[in-house]
Amino acid sequence: MSIIFAILIFSFLIFIHEFGHFIAAKLSGVQVNEFAMFMGPAIWKKQKGETLYSIRCIPIGGYCAMEGEDEDTENPRSFQKAAWWKRLIILVAGSAMNFIAGVLIMVIVFLPTVKLATPTIAEIQEGSLIGGPNGLQAGDTFLEIDGEKVYLQSDFFTMMALNPGEVHDIVVERNGQRVVLDNFVMKTTLFEGEETPRYGFSFAIEDATLGSKLDYAWKNVLNSGRMVRLSLQMLFNGQASFSDLSGPVGIIGQMSDVADSSETWVDALLNMLYFGGFIAINLAIMNMLPIPALDGGRVLALLVTTLIVKITNKPVNPKIEGYIHAGGMILLLLLMAVIMFKDVFMIFKG
Repeated sequence: MSIIFAILIFSFLIFIHEFGHFIAAKLSGVQVNEFAMFMGPAIWKKQKGETLYSIRCIPIGGYCAMEGEDEDTENPRSFQKAAWWKRLIILVAGSAMNFIAGVLIMVIVFLPTVKLATPTIAEIQEGSLIGGPNGLQAGDTFLEIDGEKVYLQSDFFTMMALNPGEVHDIVVERNGQRVVLDNFVMKTTLFEGEETPRYGFSFAIEDATLGSKLDYAWKNVLNSGRMVRLSLQMLFNGQASFSDLSGPVGIIGQMSDVADSSETWVDALLNMLYFGGFIAINLAIMNMLPIPALDGGRVLALLVTTLIVKITNKPVNPKIEGYIHAGGMILLLLLMAVIMFKDVFMIFKG
């Protein structure tokens, strides 16, 4: 059931993205030739008016095929004939729908919450090496660690893991004042009777109100978006590798594992929804990267070609852009196929 529910969440995120393009195109008067869920051969299709609706067999995407999207046509309702600002709205609409869905999912996840952990130190254990007049104090709220903002209590552990070592630049709020602790030594202590060294402090827990729940949900949205940037940084600087990437199969497997490790079915549902919200926000941001075949690449091409037309007063052949995006799509599909086979191999290996 957890796998089925994970597939349903992932399929919903794909659907809501393509529906964003679809509804924006329809409202802009652009002809939509096909609205498809997934890729590959069709397993179901139905023609309704000018649009063919289909479900295809490879669950790695979907598309909203508009008239004249990558080629010239005389159809006055083609994508290329629409005003540039309408085309921009259509291209951005998919990611916008994913982002909105992610925000709403986060709100739904945290509405039942009774208690919320905060990035504020409740108390520092006696014997801890991080306390004292020149160190951290009870009541301090973490604002930044090594230049990264702290939105949530979990951000503390994330930043410690991303920046291994004992020396960190820390900014806290203390009695309404901003206190900067540059080159601060965050040293762990092995307390008596324990086997694992700890920093020796605890975070404060507060009663959740409607306002704090909404604020907490929004901070999770911001944190999810930041994780995209941090993940890309880790890929470029070598902290993460190709083996750490996951496609739809891997993501669904991770969502299922999260559900299976939950104590109750309610916890499983909320954990999977949280994962779905995280993925929705990731999809919204990743799709807007200026890479050919992605929406961000198409937005960049639209802005460049519009500028060229304004300067030269001559139209740009849409086939050129079509070739670029086709090449990008082939490379993207190959990458997704490799990642999918890697995920399947890891499942059978496990």
